[in-house]
Amino acid sequence: MLNPRELRTLLARYADLKITLARRSDPGLLRALDDVSYTLCVMTGTRSISDALAAADELLARHTPATAHTAATAHTAATAPTPPAAPTADAGTDAALAA
Repeated sequence: MLNPRELRTLLARYADLKITLARRSDPGLLRALDDVSYTLCVMTGTRSISDALAAADELLARHTPATAHTAATAHTAATAPTPPAAPTADAGTDAALAA
């Protein structure tokens, strides 16, 4: 059975190694990236890292749909523009008093 927590940990390790290797080359880090890539392929039943990453995303989406939906909804709500306020009944009265 797939453990989503382990899969997320491996994905984070993979991303961390890719970022670090983009900054500097290191044989030890390359071996670690190969190991993580291999493990992701085994866990997801794929033969390439690009397929493994796609499969991991799909598997995690199936295991945590409510969380993913909640996070997406929260992000959308946080970034959506605030609608203009509706006019109130007092708005006409205030305009008449000002004139």
